[in-house]
Amino acid sequence: MSGNVGSRAFQNARLQKKFRKQAEVLLPAAVAAYRQGRHSDVQALCGQILNDLPDHFDALHLLGVSALDTGRTDEAQKWLARAASLDARSAEAHSNLGLALFKLQRYGEARKCQETAVALNPNFSTALTNLGNTLMRLGLGDEAVEAHDRAIRLKPDYSDAYCNRGMAQLMLDRKEEAAQSFDRALSLQPRHLQAAVGKGMVYLSLRHFDAAQAAFDTALAIKPDMAEILAHRGRLHLQLGRFVPAEADFDAALAIDPQLEIAWRGKAQIGILTGKIAQAIVSANKALALNPNSEIAITQLGACHAQQGDIATAIALFDRALAIKPDCEEAVLKKIFALDFADDADFAIHQAARREWWDRIGARIPRRSLPRSNPDPGKRIVVGYVSSDFRSHSAALAFMPVLRNHNHRDFEIIAYSCSPLRDNVTEEFRSLVDGWVDAWQLSDDELADRIQADKVDILVDLSGHSAGNRLTVFARKPAPIQVTAWGSGTGTGLPTIDYFLADPVAVPESARHLFAERIFDLPSLITIGPVVDLLPSELPMTRNGSVAFGVFNRIDKISDSALAVWSKLLEEVAGSTIVIKNGALDDPFLRDVLIGRFVAHGISQDRIRCLGASLRQVHLAEFANIDISLDPFPQNGGVSTWESLQMGVPVVAMLGRSASSRIGGSILKAIGLDDWIADDDDGYVAIARKFASTAPELSALRAELPARIANSAAGNVAIYTSRVEEGYRQFWRDYCALVSGSHEGA
Repeated sequence: MSGNVGSRAFQNARLQKKFRKQAEVLLPAAVAAYRQGRHSDVQALCGQILNDLPDHFDALHLLGVSALDTGRTDEAQKWLARAASLDARSAEAHSNLGLALFKLQRYGEARKCQETAVALNPNFSTALTNLGNTLMRLGLGDEAVEAHDRAIRLKPDYSDAYCNRGMAQLMLDRKEEAAQSFDRALSLQPRHLQAAVGKGMVYLSLRHFDAAQAAFDTALAIKPDMAEILAHRGRLHLQLGRFVPAEADFDAALAIDPQLEIAWRGKAQIGILTGKIAQAIVSANKALALNPNSEIAITQLGACHAQQGDIATAIALFDRALAIKPDCEEAVLKKIFALDFADDADFAIHQAARREWWDRIGARIPRRSLPRSNPDPGKRIVVGYVSSDFRSHSAALAFMPVLRNHNHRDFEIIAYSCSPLRDNVTEEFRSLVDGWVDAWQLSDDELADRIQADKVDILVDLSGHSAGNRLTVFARKPAPIQVTAWGSGTGTGLPTIDYFLADPVAVPESARHLFAERIFDLPSLITIGPVVDLLPSELPMTRNGSVAFGVFNRIDKISDSALAVWSKLLEEVAGSTIVIKNGALDDPFLRDVLIGRFVAHGISQDRIRCLGASLRQVHLAEFANIDISLDPFPQNGGVSTWESLQMGVPVVAMLGRSASSRIGGSILKAIGLDDWIADDDDGYVAIARKFASTAPELSALRAELPARIANSAAGNVAIYTSRVEEGYRQFWRDYCALVSGSHEGA
């Protein structure tokens, strides 16, 4: 027996020696095949070695690296894990295993492997920069930059490390440093693809859109079929409002890589911005399937729910996004916007959400230092208006009258236009101001520099927290006095904004202590110019024999509570119908959802008329078919309320517990229609029912409303603007007194 055992051992030893000799021949051939890119030969040769020597470290390692290079990441991880377990002292095996785990998005495990590689070989520059990439994915930006710096110190001509450092710096919002890193990478390797892409991303974040386009086009010239570059160019088109080329780029990216999260997020954003909510939901869910912790996709899904009127779900999703990334500005902004539609949100909740923006984002932005020489209280005051809505937009209707009626002898007016979109309304705005700055390609710091160079005395925000705002510029405080007005009308929560132009109804005295800004009262929170070329029509109910109620507002303002009240009203006013007009109703999905909500309240579908987008004159002409307008709540109409009144159609409104839920009431009080304002649901129904049954009184009011508006301080835009200018002069005098006093004290 012992002889047989010895014989077998001898035979095994001979076989092992033979296999090792074969491996010594096969392995160099496999390495040569790898270097020549013949990965199928690598696989065959390494497989032959491993068939005889299953624990051959070099064959396992090479097989894993080849699999990694050819996108077979799961296989690569398996081979490399075996290799690393066989030689625990191999820094390269641990580093490559870390790279495989990184590509599998197992970042915690990848970090451990890469840190092991660096511990085994502190001078391993590749492992260091790969570790930096992993740390970046783990949200550890500063640590990531340090890892890349260590790699660069070891290898000063390491272009990949410079590029990777640039990506980490970009994540930390250190844009100028990131640009320098990408430039260094490109100086070492002019056709460095990722560095070219990174440069484009820097330009995009700085709003240098032309330069970003050139960078992405350059990268695509190097590699035309790279999905990531196409997706980034799609993002550029999206920011410029070019939806067709944006969608083409996202679709092209997904055709190459169906698993590209950024492209699915781009598709979702297009759906949200163009009212294709069903598409947006599908795309956001695709992104979340790829990355369940994508705070951007979660925010997009929340926006889809908000547009359908499901505010509670929307807010829960925004909070979920913020739990993942506390400084996700888009989630904060969407939450602020959604809370204006929430039934249970009051002044305190609204202003707390705005302070949340400041705490998470604004407070981190360095403020500018301003010269404090003794100013002249009687000088011609330079007023700068900042907006992305100097174009055909509902917000523009609220501040256009003020710009039309400014006293240019006492005020120099400069407009800072922050949108690339322009039309005939843009040209009218340009004609109304003393200075025009196309600020849409200026970064926040560049815009702040320009404002300071223009010596603006009073800088006015026209957006609040709505889309296209530049509150991050206002956080820098580039002007001595800063004001928010008209475009949003609910306050900003920024301690760097001094005044909020409101009115005593929209913001009652009892709530003013909650605002970051001091309140200056106007005749009403907003106004609009008179409607020309259209006059109030005959009362429709006299010719139709039934009452037509109208809601010419965004459909996301139609809360469950408002819809329930309107359904009750339709039940109580026999034969009445409701006309809902909004551009979003061109989307069949949203239209069907809205009609379904009424049907669920027992309202027959034939009593609901839905109208989509139209030119403004056509939109206004539709009021000829409306007897009484119904103001939505808790988020009221603003411009839509004024438009209805200008066309002779009175509005039923209800005073709520926040600025956004009191705008309708403030407008009605400003023109003496106090008896059209309710305090609760039953009062709202009673007012509408009462006036629906008094055709002569309603007809008389319809005829007199335009004149009543023109004779009011709120509706007469010349009087309204003079009040605005009184405020500006008061703000400036108070500032001059404060500065002069501080100089005397010094």
